[in-house]
Amino acid sequence: MALFDLLGRSWAMGIIWNLGSGPKTFRELQTDCESLSPTTLNTRLKELRESYMIQRCLDGYELTSEGKQLLELLKPLGSWSNQWSAKFTT
Repeated sequence: MALFDLLGRSWAMGIIWNLGSGPKTFRELQTDCESLSPTTLNTRLKELRESYMIQRCLDGYELTSEGKQLLELLKPLGSWSNQWSAKFTT
């Protein structure tokens, strides 16, 4: 339940998803996450670091091995979600 609580927080999964393409700086993440405030981004980055999903690196932030494993588990959900949401746009 702790994982679902973490992932259910605003933009937590979005940050993980955006880091799936490689390391990003704070500004890059803020741009990629559109309406995310700097305060919320700082809070989520701290929470995700404390849960060992992401880590600081020379290029900003990157997924840890646990974060990469989680992203692989979320990818099928992303595919399903795209199919599901298509029903509402047609």
